[in-house]
Amino acid sequence: VRQRVGRPGLWSAQPHCLRGTLPRLGAMLRRNARLRKEYLYKKALEDREASTFEKKRKLKEALSEGKAIPTEIRGEDKKLRKTLDLQDERTQELRSSIDDEYAYMGVKDPKILLTTSRDPSSRLMQFQKELRLLFPGAQRVNRGAYVVKDLLQLARSHDISDVIIVHEHRGEPDGMVICHLPFGPTAYFGLSNVVLRHDLPDKPPNVSEANPHLVFHNFTAKVGRRLKTILQALFPPPKQLGERVITFANNHDTIHFRHHTFTRPTGPSGDEHRSKAGKVELNECGPRFQMRLFRLELGAIDMKGVEVEWVLRPYFNRQREALAEPEEEEAEADTAIK
Repeated sequence: VRQRVGRPGLWSAQPHCLRGTLPRLGAMLRRNARLRKEYLYKKALEDREASTFEKKRKLKEALSEGKAIPTEIRGEDKKLRKTLDLQDERTQELRSSIDDEYAYMGVKDPKILLTTSRDPSSRLMQFQKELRLLFPGAQRVNRGAYVVKDLLQLARSHDISDVIIVHEHRGEPDGMVICHLPFGPTAYFGLSNVVLRHDLPDKPPNVSEANPHLVFHNFTAKVGRRLKTILQALFPPPKQLGERVITFANNHDTIHFRHHTFTRPTGPSGDEHRSKAGKVELNECGPRFQMRLFRLELGAIDMKGVEVEWVLRPYFNRQREALAEPEEEEAEADTAIK
């Protein structure tokens, strides 16, 4: 079999089972290159749009306060006034590619590819199986000899929305990577205190396949709200009468993960006999673990030279919490809102 693509007579020398594979692969590569060029072009336009938005803001402030138009925009004020009158609720705020990454969240159900690092242990494989039960619609793939580039190429060709890779150290799960496709962002977590379902003190119930309700606690800072969106996009919208709940509780930048089902005892019909919230029974399904964010990138795993949105710097003398605002700032923000 002749291996070089450019050599004459390739198709006649190929086996019948390989015919048609290379054209499809070439079309997919051209499509990915086109999408990446569109994405980079879109990011290049953001600086230009940001400067125009700043000029509109200065013109709007000058007109509302009755002041003279600033000298730096006097030559463009007539053109800016035409676009200023056309603003609505969506265009009056500056939007970037970060806002468009999750534009279809809640409209289109996520498709998740879940895999492990190379040569996983039996404990990591069990952890991967239990993670698959957490995400409705997730698909578990054996890593095998896949490199990251081929893995993401496979995911993009099957319209996968997110890729989750779990890592281990000496048989203990210690890392998780969540990559949103096609162009990011990518969040890197460290895992600790992983307790699988069979390690729980009480025998857990069967895992429900219903879409879970999500509880996020103490994600009030900018990075915290960003991380909340990344985690929320992994789950489809829940049904109102669902009895499954997943909790992400932040405490000093450590995210505690819990998975429960709740049962509400039913009584005779009528308002006087409705069960109270205190009678709701929680049953832990597992697994449970703790997550700590240490890197957040504005790109996919296979991209080079991506912008780092946030990184953990643990050796600073005074490390400020990244996911939650201090209590004083929270109180001031609540007072400003009121």
